[in-house]
Amino acid sequence: MKSRTSALPGLAAFGLATLPLAVQAQTDTSGQSVDLNPMVITASLVPQTADETLASVTVIDEATLRRQDPVSLSDLLRGQPGVDVTTQGSFGKQSSVFIRGTGSNANVLLIDGIRLRSATTGAAAWEFLDPRMFERAEIVRGPRGSLYGADAVGGVVQLFTPEGEGDPQPRVSAGGGSFDSRRYSASFSGAEGGTRYHFAASRFDTDGQPVRRGGDDKGFDNTTGLVRLSHAFDGGGEVGMLALRGHGSTEFDASGPAEDDFVQQVAAVYAQTPVTDTWASRVTLSEARDERDTVAPTYTSLFENRTWTAQWKNTLALGQHELVLGAEYSEDDLGDSQTSGLRFDEESRYNRAVFAQGLLDFQPLTTQLSLRHDDNEAFGEELTGSLALGYDLDDHHTLRASYGTAFRAPTFNELYFPFAGSSNPDLDAETSDTFELGIRGQYSAWFWDLAAYQTEVDDLIAPDASFRPVNVNEARIRGAELAAGAEIDDWTLQAALTYTDPEDHRTGNQLARRATQSLRLDVDRELGDWSLGASWIAQNHRYNDSANQQRLPGYGIVNLRAGWQFAPMWSLRAIVENVTDKEYATAQGTEFDPVTFASTPFDFINTGRAAFVSVHFGQ
Repeated sequence: MKSRTSALPGLAAFGLATLPLAVQAQTDTSGQSVDLNPMVITASLVPQTADETLASVTVIDEATLRRQDPVSLSDLLRGQPGVDVTTQGSFGKQSSVFIRGTGSNANVLLIDGIRLRSATTGAAAWEFLDPRMFERAEIVRGPRGSLYGADAVGGVVQLFTPEGEGDPQPRVSAGGGSFDSRRYSASFSGAEGGTRYHFAASRFDTDGQPVRRGGDDKGFDNTTGLVRLSHAFDGGGEVGMLALRGHGSTEFDASGPAEDDFVQQVAAVYAQTPVTDTWASRVTLSEARDERDTVAPTYTSLFENRTWTAQWKNTLALGQHELVLGAEYSEDDLGDSQTSGLRFDEESRYNRAVFAQGLLDFQPLTTQLSLRHDDNEAFGEELTGSLALGYDLDDHHTLRASYGTAFRAPTFNELYFPFAGSSNPDLDAETSDTFELGIRGQYSAWFWDLAAYQTEVDDLIAPDASFRPVNVNEARIRGAELAAGAEIDDWTLQAALTYTDPEDHRTGNQLARRATQSLRLDVDRELGDWSLGASWIAQNHRYNDSANQQRLPGYGIVNLRAGWQFAPMWSLRAIVENVTDKEYATAQGTEFDPVTFASTPFDFINTGRAAFVSVHFGQ
C-alpha cells in the first residue's frame, strides 16, 4: 500500500493536468451554457460567483446530491478539496471533519446560516444529519473568523434546505439494502402569491455492522422532519421561518455495548427589508440544539447543548462596492448536562460580537476586507480580520492572495469538565494566522482552481502530563489543493487533489488522524433514461496518535451508481459502495483490561461492500 500511495500525487497530477485537454477536445453540442461558476453565499455573507469570492470554495449542488444520494454526510464530504473525514465505524458513528488539517472543533457547520455544534466538545455531530434534507452544500476553505467568530479556523461548511418554488411538487422515495437497511423520505414544496413552502420528512434505520473486528452489529436509526416557510411582500420585505429536527439512536462500542439517544435541531425566524434603495437590513433569531443521552457499561451522561442567537445584518450597495455591517449576541447553555451524576461548574456563557466587511471592486483589482470583535464571558475578547486581493489576468483567469486570522474557543469540556484535574478554567483561545495564494481558471464548460496556504496555530490546547488541558502547543499546517470540473455533452467530471502537511511544532510529528495526500474523482454520464456514475477516493496513511506510533494504512475505494427513469416522474436508483470490499480504518479506539491494566488499540472499521436500491417519485 505504501508504494501505491507514494505514487498518488504524480498520477493524480497527470490526470488533472490532462482534464483541460480532454475538455478542449470536446464540443458542447447542446447549445446551452453549463454553469460551473455557481453562486456562493458562505464565503462573504452575500451572493457572489465562485470566481468572485477570492476564496477556495466547493459547491455540491442538488444534481450531485441526487446522483450520489449519500447515506451520510461523511460519504459526501470525504475527499473533497482540503477535506478529510474520520469515522469510528459506519452508520451514525462518531465522525470528525478536518478542513485543511485543522481539528473538527476548529471548523464551523451552518444550516441555512444557523450554527449547529456541541458546546461541550466544540464539534458538530455530522453523523446525525440526513443528506436528503438538503439541496446544496458549500465548503469554504480558509479562516472565516472575521465573519463567523469562534472556530472558523480551517473553514466553514454550510448546508442549505430547499425553499420551494413553482407549482406544488410532491416527492416520495423508498428503498433499502445491505445490513438490513431501510430508507424512506417524502417532501412537498412549491410557491404561490409570494409564499414559498417546503415540508419534508425522512427515516433511516439499519442493523449496522461491527465497528471492530469480531464485534457485534451496531445499529442506527434517524427520523428527521423539516419545515421551511417564507413570504415576500410587494415592497421587497420578507419574513420566514425554519425548523429542522432529527432524533434517533446509535449503538457503539465502549468496552461493551453502549447506546446514544440523540437530538439535532435548528429553528429560526427572520425578517428582512429594504430600508432604502441601497440599504437592506435583516434580523434573525435562532436556536440550535445538540442533545445526547448515553448509557455505557462504565458511565452514563446527558448533554443538552443549546445555543440562542440574535443577529442583525445590514448590506449597503455603494455603486460597484458593497459593505456589510452587523452585530450578534449568542448564549450557550448546557441545561441539565451531567456525566456520571456530576454537573459542570459553569453551565452557560454569552458572546457579543460586531463585524464589518467591505467588498471593493476596482476592476481588474478587487478587494475584500473584514473585521470582527468578539467578547466572550468565559475567555475574554478576540479580534479577527482578513484581507483578500484578486486580480483578473484576463476574462478567464483570476489570481488571488489573502491573509486571515481566526481563533478556536475553549470548549465547556476543556474549561469546566466535572472530573477533578481534567479541565482548566484559565485556558485562552487558540489563535491562528493563514496566508493563501491561489489562481482560478473559469470557462463555459470547465474550470480549475489551484491554491497553496500556510496556517500557524498558537496556544494550541493539549493535555499536559497529568491530562489537564493547557495552552502549550503550536502547529504549522502547509498544504496545496487542486480542483477541476467539466460538463461536456452528457459527461460530468469532478476531480480533487489535496496535499496537507500538519505538523506539531513541539515534536515535529504529524497531527493525529490527518492524512497528508488525498484524491477524489467523480465521473457521471447521462444515457437517455439512464445515468451511470462512479467515484474513486484514495488517501495515504495517517497516525491515530500524536506520538505517531499507531499507523493506519492508506486506502482506496470505488463507489458505483446507476439511475433509470422508467416512467414519467418515476425513477430507480442503485448504489454499490466500496465495490472491492476494501477493509480500512481512519481511527482507532482503546480497550482497557481491568485485570492486567493494559490498554490495547483496535481499529474502527468502515463499511465493506454495500448495495442500496431505491424507488423515487417526483421531479
